[in-house]
Amino acid sequence: MTVTGRGFVVSGTGDRAGGERREGVVLDSVGGVYRVLTEAGVVVEASLRGRVKQGDAYGGRVVAGDRVRLAGTDGVGGAITIEEALPRSGALIRAGFRGHRPKVVAANVDQVVVVVAMARPASTAEVVDRFLVLAESCGLSALLVVNKADLRSEAHPDFLALLPLYEEVGYSVIPSSVETGEGLELLRSRMTGRTSTLVGPSGVGKSSILNALSPGLDLRTGAVSARAGRGRHTTVGARLLHLEGGIRVIDTPGFSEVQGWGVDPQEVDGLFPEIRRLREECRFRDCSHLREPGCAVLEALETGDLHPSRYQSYRKLRTEG
Repeated sequence: MTVTGRGFVVSGTGDRAGGERREGVVLDSVGGVYRVLTEAGVVVEASLRGRVKQGDAYGGRVVAGDRVRLAGTDGVGGAITIEEALPRSGALIRAGFRGHRPKVVAANVDQVVVVVAMARPASTAEVVDRFLVLAESCGLSALLVVNKADLRSEAHPDFLALLPLYEEVGYSVIPSSVETGEGLELLRSRMTGRTSTLVGPSGVGKSSILNALSPGLDLRTGAVSARAGRGRHTTVGARLLHLEGGIRVIDTPGFSEVQGWGVDPQEVDGLFPEIRRLREECRFRDCSHLREPGCAVLEALETGDLHPSRYQSYRKLRTEG
């Protein structure tokens, strides 16, 4: 069996279990057991056959959203195995920690829904920028959802003032509230017919939003720690959910931090849309936009055409690399 495109395969050939071959999509995995929704609409449990061979730059892990080929039979005495994972059309990739390589979190994603909160926990421009850059680095479109809009009065004025900036840059911004229903129908329309993945800090209300979009889903939610001002993780692993109205969403655990994910520091300017548009006007083609003369980015910063908070986020990411 050979690797095709960005796909990866499980070692071995043929159908050792002797059952029919079928395809499906991975919903989630726990302890080496994968729940797979087959084309027939049946959820089965499967295991990987043999050793997964690496077939893309980020390793051969089978994750939520992966399309796979199955073999074997269920029922008494039967066993189902994942024989092959098909090429991915898009993936959310986050940093590897403590020297580990970057990690695929969700596969076959159409868009990233970045969820932050007006308050409880408070959001900052740097946090928002890092999640947006994460989406850009994966080549995925991003939608910014500012949840807990009913807490506007508690939001920091500087953060509120930045929200129009993101729309000017080119991102769609949806204030939402599960308490009042604000923004939920608009969000529903933006997620219908697509596979989205929700990312954001813990405690911002990702699971609450999904519960509101699909009554009866009953995902576990958690309160924000009053002492630390941060949310508690309630989603323990990425999982693909099929909601009412044709919404497919891969829910992910809250990210405690978002940092470098293997992007070349010299390419970070391409992950900020407004800086990407300016860099062609710089005097030097390899301009870092940090100190060079004739830098269009620094000139835009001086004239007010580039917001200082966005430049600060760029500068930090550029120098971290």
